[in-house]
Amino acid sequence: MHSRSVLALGLLLLLSLDGEVALAAEDGQFAYQGFVTANLTLDGLATVMPNGLLLLTDPVTEYKTTGHAFHPAPLRFLKSSTTTTTTTNSTAMARSFSATFVFAISFRYDGLTSYGLAFVVAPTSNLSAANGGRYLGLLNATNGTASDRILAVELDTIMDAAFRDINSNHVGININSLISRQAKPAGYYSDENGVFQDLRLNSRQPMQVWVDYNAQARRLNVTLSPIQVRKPRNPLLSEVIDLSAVTTDKMYVGFSASAGLSIGTRHYVLGWSFSLDGPAPPLDFSKLPSLPRLGPKPRPKILDAVLPLVTTSLVIVVLAAVFFFLWHRRRFTEVREYWEEEFGPYRFTYKDLFHATEGFSDRNLLGVGGFGRVYRGVLSVSNLEVAVKRVSHDSKQGVREFIAEVVSIGRLRH
Repeated sequence: MHSRSVLALGLLLLLSLDGEVALAAEDGQFAYQGFVTANLTLDGLATVMPNGLLLLTDPVTEYKTTGHAFHPAPLRFLKSSTTTTTTTNSTAMARSFSATFVFAISFRYDGLTSYGLAFVVAPTSNLSAANGGRYLGLLNATNGTASDRILAVELDTIMDAAFRDINSNHVGININSLISRQAKPAGYYSDENGVFQDLRLNSRQPMQVWVDYNAQARRLNVTLSPIQVRKPRNPLLSEVIDLSAVTTDKMYVGFSASAGLSIGTRHYVLGWSFSLDGPAPPLDFSKLPSLPRLGPKPRPKILDAVLPLVTTSLVIVVLAAVFFFLWHRRRFTEVREYWEEEFGPYRFTYKDLFHATEGFSDRNLLGVGGFGRVYRGVLSVSNLEVAVKRVSHDSKQGVREFIAEVVSIGRLRH
């Protein structure tokens, strides 16, 4: 009797534990603040970077063009609904769900663009048969029918006339096709004034997307905004659709992206949350991984303040050096006097005489005349002792007398 009680208690605990595990598995709610421990199902170019960024495309690997990342376990998207008339009928209805994620699209070369990415709900996580490029890794040229059962919200940066794209920067709702049921230019409606604000999907800036399906109203809403802006009240897209005919009992949720060869396109997902029958858990932006730096390392802010001062100081120093050079050159420039043209005596440079008299120092002064001063000097080249008369340019009489002296001296013969 005792052993039976223990066995029954054990079975009860096992059933209780199994129910708790099943509840956790069927809860259909998760939140990824980065993807290091997410254990996502990845293929193609998709990879998780060391800091937790989900990188869907990597331009370094050129023999592949698509990347996929899915939540590892399928989720139950249908629930049974029983109605009673004359007979009992059981039908499956799609469940409400909510998803939100933060993404960024980066291009290595400005002015070039490539294909975008898509949030996907699909019956399988194996989309390896899908084509890249214009097909976004979702479908290919031979499929795109109701049997595919694919719901996608595309964030596309290419305008493809074959798929009736409205422009090269749009958001669309796609069902089993790459022709969107509804599409609008990327942006959001401001809660302050209701004015539409444009957004560029490939701006390299993180943006947040909300995908919400209300099973009772059979309405799918898609909302987009920068991460600095709270979820706008008015969605960008709102489509009436019954997903009961689109989804199967178990579906996979994830992302698909395609990059053109040699374009340098990178599609990032920073964080992602999802919930069935309720709002998706909010993302904590402070916990999301950072995007890698693109281009040269930003200059320290201190340089913005110091560099103008250094540049100004350098200009002042250069101008001062030029001014000093011109002044010095002008000071020692040899000016040929008018009387030298006629008499042509031997000329000593002012610089030589200046140095010979030690700069016309007062201690070398021999005497003072009516029109100038006479200094003792020694020529550095010949070591010859000389007397140097310094005439004032303001004295015209002194200049004439000095010329007469020069002429007389020039006629002396020893």
